[in-house]
Amino acid sequence: MKISDLKFLFQNKLSELYSKSEIEELFSVFCENYLELNRIELRINLDNDLSEIKSKQFLEAISALKTGKPFQQILGETEFYGMKFFVNEHVLIPRPETEELLELVIETIKDLRLKVEGLKIMDIGTGSGIIPIVLKKYFPETQVSAIDISEDALKIAKKNSEFHKTKINFIQKDYLNERLNEVYDIIISNPPYIGIEENIEIEESVKGFEPNIALFSPTSDDLIFYRKIAKDSENHLSENGMIFLEINQKLGRETLELFQNFSESILLKDISGNDRMIFARK
Repeated sequence: MKISDLKFLFQNKLSELYSKSEIEELFSVFCENYLELNRIELRINLDNDLSEIKSKQFLEAISALKTGKPFQQILGETEFYGMKFFVNEHVLIPRPETEELLELVIETIKDLRLKVEGLKIMDIGTGSGIIPIVLKKYFPETQVSAIDISEDALKIAKKNSEFHKTKINFIQKDYLNERLNEVYDIIISNPPYIGIEENIEIEESVKGFEPNIALFSPTSDDLIFYRKIAKDSENHLSENGMIFLEINQKLGRETLELFQNFSESILLKDISGNDRMIFARK
């Protein structure tokens, strides 16, 4: 099978699920991963023959894509904040909005010229570990911890941490039903914030393949995680400590109200103009 034949198969087999431009992008992504060909190299090598092993690998990928499975899970990895991270069905695939949250944290630390040596950071609901790992790479002198309820998610987080040679204190804990043990200078979280009633609005390719425990609020109270973070901040956030949160765009004002007793609390929009982040300082 030639690469050009494979390109035709991608278009033919996936046209009911994806647009032409999306298929082109998927084809390029898999060729770069499986064949180590960038877009320019791909165009000039379309007549190259594929080995039987490579052909089978691509055909299996097409079959998986037809089910709606995210290409990142098929490849077992994704790019986030310019870095490679391993992913699987036990963790969320990182979104651009979370990159914006990290940018906010990093720029705030730099702008305030905080003394980073010994600075204690806690990430609540870490999933694949992207947030603590990026922060540790940018600020190696900090002490970074991360909590998640899922043992399977933490296995991926630890794998990512080892890959990036970062020392993170990963903790398996049911955060909603257990206490924090230390006082932190920064608490950051992208917790499950989609309301149960919003289930119908979420694409099947998301809720069918990504862990619902990381997507949906575990109770009818969509703000349950934010309420506990606000409460925990009374005893587990240092004086002048800061909180950075990714939130449900539909509940921006309601979430902000939980942090009104802070000396500073701000609701921030993402690049698309949606209420997406909260910054609060004790």
